[in-house]
Amino acid sequence: MILELDCGNSFIKWRVISEDGRRLLAGVVDSDAALFDALANASAVCVTRCRLVSVRSDVETEQLLVRLRDSLGVDAVCAQSARQVGVVCNGYEDFQRLGLDRWLAVLGAYHLGRCACLVLDLGTAVTADFISADGRHLGGFICPGLPLMRDQLSTHTRRIRYDREVALAALQELEPGRSTAEAVERGCVMMLRGFVAEQLRQAQVHFPDGFEVFLTGGDAELVRDVAPGAQVVPDLVFVGLAIACPMS
Repeated sequence: MILELDCGNSFIKWRVISEDGRRLLAGVVDSDAALFDALANASAVCVTRCRLVSVRSDVETEQLLVRLRDSLGVDAVCAQSARQVGVVCNGYEDFQRLGLDRWLAVLGAYHLGRCACLVLDLGTAVTADFISADGRHLGGFICPGLPLMRDQLSTHTRRIRYDREVALAALQELEPGRSTAEAVERGCVMMLRGFVAEQLRQAQVHFPDGFEVFLTGGDAELVRDVAPGAQVVPDLVFVGLAIACPMS
């Protein structure tokens, strides 16, 4: 069995797949300890190989690698930046500066679409990436996602305080808010949706012959109707990880 890890700044997405690529188990945890607890509680799991992508610091990533070796007896393969993988070319002037999670999402999207693509990842940060029909990454955009927008408002505005349950209730509709929670939550979502609409407009300019849209990240469903026909692929980074770190 192969353990795959997507180690972000806030959470670790993990999944265990069979040698032929079938997903067997998956989850999201907020710490290394929670990851190993989840794996220990999965009695049928016998991990023999591991690959991962990490946007953490080098020290934090190395600590995880050591624990994987000590606890599971596996030497994990880490995804690395590359100027080109197959026909897909990294579009950054300094290719090593493109976030690994974005690079893997680009690889995954082009592998699935085989055509011009717009990739929108809606997580803690929101990113947009454009890939031409011949596999050239044209670059992209980064803006704060919902968690960052909320944090900034609550940090810099003393009277904005409410819990997660209130936030979720506020998102049941997008009418003008009649409470602070509704106004903030709906306002942030409107900004998110406006960002996505602008990326679609730009993609139409760059790719007049057509393009595929891929949505990923925890808030993808909030903008799904803004991009009709888009493919929602929660495991898009893992698709790219398998391409960047093949194990067969």
